Amino acid sequence: MDRNAVRRAWDAVAETYAARRDPDGSDAALIDDLCDALATDPATGDRDPLVLDVGCGDGARTLANLPPSSVGLDVSRRGLELAADTVPDARLVHGEMSALPFAADRFDAVTAYHAVFHVERERHPAVYAEFTRVLRPGGRLLMTLPSGRFETVRRGWMGGEMFFSAPGRERTLDQLRAAGFADVETRTATDPLGSSTEFAFARLAGEGEEGRTRP
Repeated sequence: MDRNAVRRAWDAVAETYAARRDPDGSDAALIDDLCDALATDPATGDRDPLVLDVGCGDGARTLANLPPSSVGLDVSRRGLELAADTVPDARLVHGEMSALPFAADRFDAVTAYHAVFHVERERHPAVYAEFTRVLRPGGRLLMTLPSGRFETVRRGWMGGEMFFSAPGRERTLDQLRAAGFADVETRTATDPLGSSTEFAFARLAGEGEEGRTRP
């Protein structure tokens, strides 16, 4: 599916997806761990950390649990309309993760739940390059880690159809390290639809640091 087709697909299933996903669960709890790490980061000082939620959708699962200054970005305008009701104080931006409409070094953290694998796997390095561009040095990343290598259109998904694409777990970890992330830690949690999913915590490395992965 091309980018416009993916956008239309999300517009079509946004309401169904929002209704079926559980706003609680252990993957939501990972956001608390991220916020705790940001709260003790000297770079944030006394201010609220600025977090970008990529693929925020209706906002209930991630954006609603992030600091009040957070920004939600989604390719689906219908998803953003739902997020405006769910998280009325958040700043919501329509855009694509492979070309983020933000200045460099702006955010303290990026979250990307069940988002990157809706982009063609050939463009994943460009997505991670954008994450590193908009993060300040030492900024954090929390994202879904794909379990396998796939590229498919699932028809009947949420009553519509959806594109999924990933290069595999190890290749994704390699791409994160190549993009400049260090201290990559993986955790398994329950996703919005009740399945077990692996997530990656990472920190944007400083000069001279190398990427490391911990289970």
